[in-house]
Amino acid sequence: MSDFTVHTVPGSPFGRCVLVALEEKGARYRVVPVSPGSMKAEPYLARHAFGRVPVLEHGHFVLYETQAILRYLDRVLPEPALTPAEPQAAARMDQVMNVNDWYLFQGVNSVITFQRIVLPRLLGGVTDEAAIAAAMPKAHQVFNELSRLLGEQQYFAGSSFTLADIMVGSQLDMFPALPEWQPLTAANPNLVAWARRVAARPSFAATTWERVTAMAQAA
Repeated sequence: MSDFTVHTVPGSPFGRCVLVALEEKGARYRVVPVSPGSMKAEPYLARHAFGRVPVLEHGHFVLYETQAILRYLDRVLPEPALTPAEPQAAARMDQVMNVNDWYLFQGVNSVITFQRIVLPRLLGGVTDEAAIAAAMPKAHQVFNELSRLLGEQQYFAGSSFTLADIMVGSQLDMFPALPEWQPLTAANPNLVAWARRVAARPSFAATTWERVTAMAQAA
């Protein structure tokens, strides 16, 4: 029997964060698929009052909000630690996690990846090039700042892989295949190297869109 249950839409970068963390911890889990059309209605609203993903179930304990879930998992599954012990490194991790939620996702990934992949692949729509063009100035700002925060370090909080790397890695996972990746990273080679390093981790290989879809179908 799985120790954890994750309710998510396959392909969701936020849902993937939770799955990556569980893989890093070596924990048993199962994926319950959530269709986008069911999130704003019962019974799903009983799990998440705002109708979003992911939701974690651990026994009788139900939790939503990705950052809260990740920190919970790092507390109940303390090894390997995904939060630095040193206060400034932990603060940097927290900062990057918030940059992810408020700037990288909002108005960048939520526009560019949606228009390039989600809209045509899942919804049968047509990519709005004007919407992508309008998102690019903010995307450049965010990518440049992430590159600055990363600097010459191996990971965002230093030499250790942390929750910040999980969150940003999940958001950027599909970007290298998009035409916007090259102009956004042309001046940020450290971010390109970091993205390759993160994508090569077994936890990321185990939680691709295709593998999560297969897990959801087997649930």
